[in-house]
Amino acid sequence: MQEIIDNLPKQAKDKHNENRNFFKKLKKKPPKQLDYIMQDLHEEEFKRTDCLQCANCCKTTGPLFTDKDVERIAKYFKMKQQQFIDQFLRIDEENDYVLQSVPCTFLGADNYCSIYDVRPKACREFPHTDRKKFQQISNLTLKNVAICPAAYNIVEAMKKQIKL
Repeated sequence: MQEIIDNLPKQAKDKHNENRNFFKKLKKKPPKQLDYIMQDLHEEEFKRTDCLQCANCCKTTGPLFTDKDVERIAKYFKMKQQQFIDQFLRIDEENDYVLQSVPCTFLGADNYCSIYDVRPKACREFPHTDRKKFQQISNLTLKNVAICPAAYNIVEAMKKQIKL
């Protein structure tokens, strides 16, 4: 798995222009069944992909924390929300709460998340390849294919299945 993760940024960079052009066309004329197609591709890929073998998203990027995330996770730790924010988060350039540092503070050496049951919404939904109106998040997907082997594979499968 490590070899796949190590090669992913270069593979994603090599495919970047092709993917960007594909997503541009997809935005202009998304197929009627796009949400269903993406759901199927996502489910098929995650039958083969075990995130615990990878956890590259947790090692290289940090999620956004919504106010609801902060509230839920602070409660889990039996902390005041501000105390949780002060200890673990910072405000980024877009005025969002993000982790103070990566890899994620809550990621164990075994790639298990210590707050999995209360993890942020962004973590629960990553890599967002089964999101409704998928064509609207093409910029995010272009970033995620360089981080997540499953996202990379889903986009490659999508390009084969959807002829634009």
